[in-house]
Amino acid sequence: MSEHRIEKIESLIHQVLGEMIQREFTPPEGALVSLTRIAVSGNLQEAKVYISVIPDRLGNEVVGNLQKNAWRFQEELNKKLKMRPVPKIIFAADRQAAQAQAVETIMEQLKK
Repeated sequence: MSEHRIEKIESLIHQVLGEMIQREFTPPEGALVSLTRIAVSGNLQEAKVYISVIPDRLGNEVVGNLQKNAWRFQEELNKKLKMRPVPKIIFAADRQAAQAQAVETIMEQLKK
């Protein structure tokens, strides 16, 4: 599969899922949820959807809730994307933001 085609598919899934999550998903009180990136497998069978949650302690809860309702997102994605096969979406927590924050905190402590 061409890398350019996979990037286009990732971008399209990111756009469609981002709109759906914003419209249809209610995060826990005090949580900020963002879709950070999509990683589509080379054979287009799966798309890992990385979700960043602030505060990080709510990450597992949010990803779990999204995964429980993945069929709803998948159903709408199947309707909106004009391609076959439509990759199966799998939600995963993106820990990069939390790791970056931890590094920033350590750097600030070292400055003091």
